[in-house]
Amino acid sequence: MNFDKDLDARGLNCPLPILRAKKALSDMQSGQVLRIVSTDLGSVKDFQAFCKQTGNELLEQTQASNEYTFFLKRK
Repeated sequence: MNFDKDLDARGLNCPLPILRAKKALSDMQSGQVLRIVSTDLGSVKDFQAFCKQTGNELLEQTQASNEYTFFLKRK
């Protein structure tokens, strides 16, 4: 999937992946896509809730080994 900005949140625990994503999204234009890579298992539910609360769209989430990748589209 194509993305406009990349955020490496590996090794960070809740709530840091969400906080860093929120900051990254604030610098982006509407419709742009942010890719986040995290190792925090809690980030799976966190990003789902974050998108529901903020109106940003969770386009895709995948897991490979202990890494979780999220693609968020800025509202």
